Amino acid sequence: MKNQPTHFLLVEDEPAHAELVKIAMDENAVANTMDHVEDGEEAVRYLNGEGQYAGRRRPDVVLLDIRLPKMDGHEVLEYMKTRDHLSTIPVVMLTTSDADSDRIKAYEHNANSYVTKPVDFEQFRKMVRDLQLYWAVWNHPPVTTP
Repeated sequence: MKNQPTHFLLVEDEPAHAELVKIAMDENAVANTMDHVEDGEEAVRYLNGEGQYAGRRRPDVVLLDIRLPKMDGHEVLEYMKTRDHLSTIPVVMLTTSDADSDRIKAYEHNANSYVTKPVDFEQFRKMVRDLQLYWAVWNHPPVTTP
């Protein structure tokens, strides 16, 4: 059993999608926390604890969109998985893209999961609930050292 809530980092530039994820997570009975950044460069700063993100809790799971300004999700994923201090953080590609090329590229860069956002709001809520339950309750991450 975990002694603290799972902390998610949502990297999403579309305000409506970010709000849907927040609403869906808040509706579930699992106590988790989530921070949100809007572009790839900001995600890297957050993950490295730079600037305004100094002292922030390291995310347990990153929910990462592909189509992002400044640095796309594939670039963020590749960056994370090639850095020792970030490589063990699970990354869920959470995107509207159902393109085979995006899926292949994500898994080539060691994404832990690839989920296509449903268009239907109820399905979207169910998908977020299921993701939250899996990563917060059922999954057993590696033990991290400070």
